[in-house]
Amino acid sequence: MKIIAYSYSDPLLETPPNRMIWGWEIDQVYQDLGERQQLDQLLADCQAEPTEYLLIRRFEELGDSLQQVSDRLLQLEALNVKIIAIESNLKNSISDATQVDLIKLIAEVQTSQRSRRIRQGHARNRIKATPPPGKAPYGYRRGKDRYTVDRTTAPVVKEFFERFLIYGSLRGAVRYLEKRYSKKISVTTGRRWLTNPVYRGDLEYKNGETILNTHVAILSREEAAQIDRLLRRNQRMPPKTASAPRSLAGLVFCGECSCLMTVSRVTTYRKKREYLYLRPTACPRQSKCKALSYNNILDATIQQICENLPRAVSELKMPNLDNIKIEIKQAIATKQEIISQLPQLTATGILDEETTQLRIYKLKTEIAQLQGKFAQFPPVSLKETAQAVSIQQFWLDLSETERRFYFREFIRKIEIIRQEKNWKLNVEFIF
Repeated sequence: MKIIAYSYSDPLLETPPNRMIWGWEIDQVYQDLGERQQLDQLLADCQAEPTEYLLIRRFEELGDSLQQVSDRLLQLEALNVKIIAIESNLKNSISDATQVDLIKLIAEVQTSQRSRRIRQGHARNRIKATPPPGKAPYGYRRGKDRYTVDRTTAPVVKEFFERFLIYGSLRGAVRYLEKRYSKKISVTTGRRWLTNPVYRGDLEYKNGETILNTHVAILSREEAAQIDRLLRRNQRMPPKTASAPRSLAGLVFCGECSCLMTVSRVTTYRKKREYLYLRPTACPRQSKCKALSYNNILDATIQQICENLPRAVSELKMPNLDNIKIEIKQAIATKQEIISQLPQLTATGILDEETTQLRIYKLKTEIAQLQGKFAQFPPVSLKETAQAVSIQQFWLDLSETERRFYFREFIRKIEIIRQEKNWKLNVEFIF
């Protein structure tokens, strides 16, 4: 009993399947990639030597149209070959199928081939780096083969990014947009703007692959890397804390019960003066665990940063980032050199146009992944920054909003350890 298997893969949509997927003891496996030469060879071998079973994944792999699939099925049926499609709704051999099963099979093949043609069209657009279907993102217009900057709405998006970069607050940037331009968006939309590759001059498709430099960017690479870093930093704390007006908000915890301490504001008559306190939210010792002066905690925090931050950074064992950056740059340069050589190979006939475009597309997606890794590195040396911010006057000259930005760069949390009548702080850094 001879059992064979056949698979067809479109290089634009998928990679060839593993030869071990069939789960049977297969005498021979035929695989086609793009064309169907192996299918013709399969039919010729079946005429030369009797074959009992042919395993396929889906019936539509036998042709590009319903007529081609039908012709191949008739040829195989004339050769007494039983066909089993392991991923089809028709589980039995087609020779044992009922009339109702055959009608369902025809509908299945038509639907699958229609879906394949649509996906092939989208894949060709990806290779040509043209925008995906749908409305252009806010700030852009859809051009002939790429996005173009909309001069009326792009400044709104640009100022939203700048506001987030200055203060590191997503909700604050959203509120600013509504106040300044009467452009009301949700926080979710704002976060989507911050992470959307379109504003960085790139295109991201539904399959998750990204192509770089396909149109004019609203956001520079340096700004994009800074935004990604700020978003990762803000993930460590509750969403509303990142936009809180006070710099210690979301950072101070009780050392005994680990409950978060919130900032409370008390004003005098006619609001001439304001007093700020830190009080626990859900401490079981509420009557004894009294509120503490916000300014006293702030002064103690700044003092500990100035004393302990340089020492903590000096003891930190960090990899040689310069060598890693050089390796990534070399890998990018190598792939760019390959891209520059491909047109010559096409001109000499070594590669056809479709293969060249597919190879360029894959190389560009690999370059995008490497540049994404490169952008994750910190823009400045941590040791140099630690020395610069270990001066007390630096912190005192900052506003609360600016101080909030820098606190979140270095501090993971601040614990208040209460003693009988006094208290002390334990500042835990993020590294």
